[in-house]
Amino acid sequence: MTDTPTQGKAPLLHVEDIHSYYGNIHALHGISLDVFEGEIVTLIGSNGAGKSTTIRTISGIMHPRQGAIYLDGAPIHNLPAHTLVAHGIAQSPEGRRIFPRLSVIDNLQMGAFLRRDKAEIQRDIENVYALFPRLKERHRQFAGTLSGGEQQMLAMGRAMMARPRLLLLDEPSMGLAPVLVDQIFEIIKRINTEQGTTILLVEQNALMALEIAARGYVLQSGSIVLSDTGAALLENDMVRKVYLGEVG
Repeated sequence: MTDTPTQGKAPLLHVEDIHSYYGNIHALHGISLDVFEGEIVTLIGSNGAGKSTTIRTISGIMHPRQGAIYLDGAPIHNLPAHTLVAHGIAQSPEGRRIFPRLSVIDNLQMGAFLRRDKAEIQRDIENVYALFPRLKERHRQFAGTLSGGEQQMLAMGRAMMARPRLLLLDEPSMGLAPVLVDQIFEIIKRINTEQGTTILLVEQNALMALEIAARGYVLQSGSIVLSDTGAALLENDMVRKVYLGEVG
């Protein structure tokens, strides 16, 4: 494992030996990982490796049968999913899951449903529009009529409206054209660098994810088989062959 500037610091998110199940199916086999304040950390792996299950368990949609999850040192693994927004976690889920019959602006306001600071909410809406100008152009349009890329922008913008300390992004590039993938990843970097938001990124596009991530974890069959800095994982022979498609 390569030394990183985070060593010696307490993580914002600490996942410790979690085991998650779908009924009797043992999906996660002792996942442990850390995310430090200000980082982008990515989980990569093939379909069915357990990436999205890890995100669902962290976000409270699933609860681990064994192990623990801590946010800033406080246990959150038994908390209901809807309470975690108040603790500083927001998610842009796989498949976007926007409200199709609500307008773009209504979807964004739903992301701020726990907040009462109306002036700041309006300021954050303008910040989302600065990141995603297409959303401003379509602010009164029904979300269900947006393109796939626009819906992904809306899902991310809605999550940002909660002002999360930790943003969970689950497959943000899924189903998007290459030009939109580049745009989404550039915006993820801006959310991290300009707004200081810590990000845990689950992504099928391992190359793009590792290029922007400080650190990464490689999942296989519900277990972490490798972890290192993003740069080191890009140079790892196994990662290059299995996940980056290199031959030789």
